[in-house]
Amino acid sequence: MKRFKWPAIILLLISIIYSAVVFIVPEKFDKTLNKTKSLPPYKVSDEALALYSSLEFVADLHCDALLWSRDLTVKNSIGHVDFPRMQEANMALQAFTIVTKSPKGQNFSKTSGDAFDNVTLLNFLQARPVSNWFSLMERAIYQSQKLHQLAIDFDDEFIIVKNKDDLKKLIALKKQDNRVIGGFLGIEGGHCLEGKIENLDRLYQEGVRMFAPTHFFDTKLGGSAHGISKGGLTKFGSDVIIRMDELGMIIDLAHASPTLIDDVLKQTQSPLLISHTGVKGTLDNNRNLSDAHIIQIAKNQGLIGVGFFDGAVTKPLTKGIVEAMKHIKSIAGVECIALGSDYDGSATVPFDVTGLPLLVEELLNQGFEEAEIRAIMGENVKQFMLKNLR
Repeated sequence: MKRFKWPAIILLLISIIYSAVVFIVPEKFDKTLNKTKSLPPYKVSDEALALYSSLEFVADLHCDALLWSRDLTVKNSIGHVDFPRMQEANMALQAFTIVTKSPKGQNFSKTSGDAFDNVTLLNFLQARPVSNWFSLMERAIYQSQKLHQLAIDFDDEFIIVKNKDDLKKLIALKKQDNRVIGGFLGIEGGHCLEGKIENLDRLYQEGVRMFAPTHFFDTKLGGSAHGISKGGLTKFGSDVIIRMDELGMIIDLAHASPTLIDDVLKQTQSPLLISHTGVKGTLDNNRNLSDAHIIQIAKNQGLIGVGFFDGAVTKPLTKGIVEAMKHIKSIAGVECIALGSDYDGSATVPFDVTGLPLLVEELLNQGFEEAEIRAIMGENVKQFMLKNLR
């Protein structure tokens, strides 16, 4: 009688258990963390629907869908964004932002980057390459390449925008076929550079065109609005901003400390962008943008993407989103306002991407004119990108 090969049996059992975990747990996390207040189909007035349907360019500045394992080329019943739902929503351009680290217990007030990293766990549970488990840069590269592969899998109906010509192509094709959609890549937090400025060039080569120095914690580039130091740009951070200007990358100051925002405004003449935020004028907390910075960003010909989540805006969320936009309009005009949903960013939002007509309805209810609504829903982003992409 042959002896049992216990090590082999144990290894087999571990493999079976791990496979089961990979199959079940990530989807549960996704479903639990990326919620909507209400589910589609959404009811909207005839007036709002007619206006929404006539929009030529709908754009959003922040979505973390690449963090999750769901297939974005098929319509999902969980999460906020995928390509078919973008088509259903007549979306033109979505920023796909890359998250590489998320410390346990992160909060708006004081977050340490030394805490246990939830994204490490998520990479393990999703069976992503082992290199992703140990390298923030490899996670960024992986997510960048994932979007490129998804674009290939979606045939000719998804365009990755890396330059002005790509955007012009998207605009032209969408006029011929409204099923054509596009996306561009951004980075949420300069910690993924791992202290090496040459990694910025690697990300640029992978198609990244928007970059935020900080996320929820302080980095080697500077202070987060939610970090320990609340400091400004470091020497390394300053060097990164210089290199971004040379490459023509868009600087995203979401999550940046007020001091860091001041330092970047002093250093560069490039139009700046806040991809997802609220405003202190309607909800005063560390997360949100001051009136002074709103005015400076607007004078800089930049953009402010208003977030859809609790903490950025007041409740009820749809009304709160528009109230924040109304405040920005009152002090800086409409030309700087954009959508900055934070879809699929472990956030509860009022509706998924197919519910954007509800936002048009609320904009109408709060007195915004048709031309202003067109600007907010995407024309401002289109003009910004046409001006600033190379």
